[in-house]
Amino acid sequence: MEDKDEDTDTFDPNLPEEGPSAPPPGWLDSVTGYEEHTGGDGTDQICPPPPDFVPKPENDKNASVPNVMVPTVSEDVARDALLQFVGKKWTYSSKPAKNLIFKELKPFTVYRYRLETFTESRSSAWESEPHTGQCVDGPQNGVSPPPWNVQVSYPPKFTNAVQKVRVPHSSFLKPCHRCHGNGKVRCTHCRGRGLTRCMFCHGSGHSRNRRCTTCHGRGRKRCVSCHGKGYKGCLTCNGYRNLVHFIQLTVTWCETDVFSLSHNAFWQVYPIEGFPDQDICYASKGAIQNHLLKYSAVSRILQQRQMIELVPLTHVYYAYSGKDYDYFVFGRENKVHTTIYPSSCSIL
Repeated sequence: MEDKDEDTDTFDPNLPEEGPSAPPPGWLDSVTGYEEHTGGDGTDQICPPPPDFVPKPENDKNASVPNVMVPTVSEDVARDALLQFVGKKWTYSSKPAKNLIFKELKPFTVYRYRLETFTESRSSAWESEPHTGQCVDGPQNGVSPPPWNVQVSYPPKFTNAVQKVRVPHSSFLKPCHRCHGNGKVRCTHCRGRGLTRCMFCHGSGHSRNRRCTTCHGRGRKRCVSCHGKGYKGCLTCNGYRNLVHFIQLTVTWCETDVFSLSHNAFWQVYPIEGFPDQDICYASKGAIQNHLLKYSAVSRILQQRQMIELVPLTHVYYAYSGKDYDYFVFGRENKVHTTIYPSSCSIL
């Protein structure tokens, strides 16, 4: 049996149609220091750091490298490294490694440079929440602090993190713009009538010259969207009728690095000077300038650190059974790389 009130048109002309998803221009009050926020559509405004936040190198530290000891590989070390290498290859004989004749050991040093920059950026946007009776911290409590004066809890250095903070004294209580302060809005599916046309008989009440069994000949069915009420609860204010609007500050910490070894971490580092490989000095200077130009305009450089990794490499030339061969010994663990080995037979 259909409900008796299914025939009843429940249209209430006092119910408003659903308003815009975001507050219209001029709906929100202006907050001192955040005047660029003209609407409440949640669009973030980038907050560049004040000029006095542009970093400078800490004190006058000398970042030069006075002495760099490059480890050398002797013939005994080179032979032992090769013996350990062939010992892991079951098709390789150890005889060539034991009896080879060294011709030349040519050392190289490969450096890898890395600059890490830890930055903080801030942006702000209007946000809102239903007013359920909570305290509204508005301008009556004072002037809102500028974006970079809002206190936040800092994460460990050189880690990525995001923190959202409500700007103090930026809150306002307003009627919900979506339901115009009613807590509910007219159902768009049935246009507030609570009834919709029967899809089986297309509103005629008859199907195949018979009374429509779906709508019992009424031509209309209870709206499945609003359950016949003609209205829906406002999803923006959850039926509480009022919204608390506030400015939310988003603080983002980010670690960025450039690869082109280890010094203490400074606010901003000085370029490396006096390193034996001038390419490292050039890479250091270029990377620091690039990071300063790239990040200081929109974020605050909190700290930097730079490292130089030394990777020793020795090219070993040797002879065995009248033929010339070579291999490489690299790293502090004296690993071996070779493409051709004199013997590929059973181990002797």
